[in-house]
This record gives sequence, C-alpha cells and structure tokens, in this order.
Amino acid sequence: MKVLQMEATAKAPRSRSSGAGASNAGFWRMAHDLSTQTEHERITRISSGFESVWLSAVKVTFNLTNPALAILANVSNSTVERRIKSKTPLDSVLSERIDRLAQVAVLAEEIFEDKGVAGTWMSTPNDALGGKTPLSLCETELGARQVRRVLHAIEWGGVA
Repeated sequence: MKVLQMEATAKAPRSRSSGAGASNAGFWRMAHDLSTQTEHERITRISSGFESVWLSAVKVTFNLTNPALAILANVSNSTVERRIKSKTPLDSVLSERIDRLAQVAVLAEEIFEDKGVAGTWMSTPNDALGGKTPLSLCETELGARQVRRVLHAIEWGGVA
C-alpha cells in the first residue's frame, strides 16, 4: 500500500467554494449526514455512487494536493481532476472508501470534540499506527479498524 503523503500546511479552514459541500464545513456536514443513515441506506448510496463534490471536500478538509488525493482515491492524478470537475457519481469502490473515511473522521471529531483537531489528527503521522497517517490507513477496512482502535484508546485514556 502506498503511503499517503500529506501536504504540510498551516492554512485556516477555507470558506465555502462554489461547489455545494466543497469546503471544510461541507465535508463535516456531509459526513455527519452519512453517519445518521442506516447501514442499508449507506450501502444503497455507495452502490449508486457518492456525488463528486466529496472529492473536493476531502481535499479541502485534509489539505491534500491532487496527487495525494489521487493516492487516497487509488486513481491517477488526471482522473482525480476529471472527477472533481464532473457532476457524475463516483464509482462504488471510491464511494465506499470515502464512506469509511467519513465514519472514522466523525469518530475522531467525537473523541477530540473539535473538527479542526480531528482533521489535523487524521492527517498527521501517528507512531501507534506505524508512522502512517490515519487518513492513509482508511484506504482499507483493516487499516480503518486500526485507526478506530487507536481512537478508542485515546478516548479511554490509553496510550496512542
């Protein structure tokens, strides 16, 4: 698995852009909406494909470059750029990956009680995760499970 390299930036949260949801606040709103759905509803949405605005929202929220987003999406950089510009739904594989990322991000926000802290934590290499970022581990369900374990350890006062 490729290691997702995060763009090291100290940017303030960006304001809402022209695409609905293509902002830091948009990501968190969409992620919370998704987390209130039943598993059946989420599976249906994954099967029909998430809106392409999710890519822009993930990019903005986690301060990703297009190449870093391409690694997370497991597609080429040009494909990421095309998908960001398009209004066509994402495929089910990428939609499932974004669903997984959104669920973990919402858990991080609940534990840290702050969207900014959760976003930074998701983008920062973590020793308890073998020096990888939680964001990069969300590429797979097994990796996301490791991230959830670390988050629960933090929640319960363990070392992470």
